[in-house]
Amino acid sequence: MTSGLWELVLQGVWVTIQLLVLSALLATAVSFVVGVARTHRLRIVRFLAGLYTEVFRGTSALVMIFWVFFVLPPAFGWQLVPLWAGTLALGLTYGAYGSEIVRGALAAVDPAQREGGIALSFTPWQRMRLILLPQAVPEMVPPFSNLLIELLKGTALVSIMGMGDLAFSGNLVRLALQESAEIYTYILLIYFVIAFLLTRLMRGLERKLKAGIGRAPTRKPDLELKRPETTNVGGAI
Repeated sequence: MTSGLWELVLQGVWVTIQLLVLSALLATAVSFVVGVARTHRLRIVRFLAGLYTEVFRGTSALVMIFWVFFVLPPAFGWQLVPLWAGTLALGLTYGAYGSEIVRGALAAVDPAQREGGIALSFTPWQRMRLILLPQAVPEMVPPFSNLLIELLKGTALVSIMGMGDLAFSGNLVRLALQESAEIYTYILLIYFVIAFLLTRLMRGLERKLKAGIGRAPTRKPDLELKRPETTNVGGAI
């Protein structure tokens, strides 16, 4: 490929990374808000959070992108640029999956921990912030890592809006060179490299979060328990 075509591909990589970061931030915020709401003591809050999860988890991300980009403008009289439309659609969709990760991790915390917070007269927010989340967040990292990789692959869907992401740029290069195998092999490798770096980053984050939680205490040398010697006062029998 010529330098101009490589520059087009690199621009697509930059757009994909921007979309990935923005939609991941939105999905993370939605995941924690909705996931915590799924454990709320009020039934109406749990119902609304569950309704959101089922609706966005049960609909197609591709159709959601179409809906945000093509249906919202005539309905509300404003137009989102492709980057923000893709961020909104992907963030809300993958946030629904992430909310189940948060809910499951919170539910997996030992109930005795929650009861201990109640015994200490902690408010629900204090129990969540000081007891539950510090123990649940490290357990969320592996499934969140998988979800982040799925989100990376889902960014290719925004090419239907004409957004110049990696998939869209690769298609333009393919049309220019009429070489499908070579171009799409490069695109696959680029996606793989990004996914590999994200996986290593999330593993490092997991090790850091678990560093002070559940770590085996430093082993001290075992002290031998010696039987106290008794003095034979009466002498040998």
